[in-house]
Amino acid sequence: MSVTGEPAAEPRVPLRDQVRRELQARIADGRLRPGDRLFEQDLAAELGISRVPVREAIRMLQSEGLIEVMPRRRGVFVRGLDRAQAEELFEVREALEVYAARLAAQRADPEQVRLLADLAARARTAHEAGDTEGMSSANAAFHDRLVGLAGNGLLASMLEPLHGRLAWLFRMNLEPDRVCGEHEELQTAIAEGDADRAAEVAQRHVLSSRRMVLDRMLF
Repeated sequence: MSVTGEPAAEPRVPLRDQVRRELQARIADGRLRPGDRLFEQDLAAELGISRVPVREAIRMLQSEGLIEVMPRRRGVFVRGLDRAQAEELFEVREALEVYAARLAAQRADPEQVRLLADLAARARTAHEAGDTEGMSSANAAFHDRLVGLAGNGLLASMLEPLHGRLAWLFRMNLEPDRVCGEHEELQTAIAEGDADRAAEVAQRHVLSSRRMVLDRMLF
């Protein structure tokens, strides 16, 4: 049984990793927000497991920058972002995600591209229906799929914590038309195998998102 109460899709995944993924999802979708305190005992009781895998998962998320231990406040908290930290994250994201888009255009097969197109279409449909939650989920899945298409496990492992730390900001998307349009444009470039075009669109997308966050979000 998984920590979410559903049949485990990956029974061989260590329990600590299942807990880590669950906490990552809660941070990404806003159930856990910056400044929220985590209690090992409460999480263990909720998930029906011992405190050991919860503690191990928290240590992993701390190393990824999603959680911080604050001795003076005697607790573990979801980490927030100040402006300087957000700028650093976007600088690294630009370098890695542009490269991921280039690799995806070079390596993706038609079936993989179709799945990427489905996610872009799902986000557009949700946006037009006023389904903010559905649009955010589809857009997050789009980025995950794009990184997967790059076919580079090390690159994916480097991008994962970046996406996690920025996810709660992107859920407050103030420019849904732009985001959907850039995803559609990026998908087209990848489908056509145009690596230069894919890299250019990916860079523009990251820079536009950076501007949106830094100009309109409070830190």
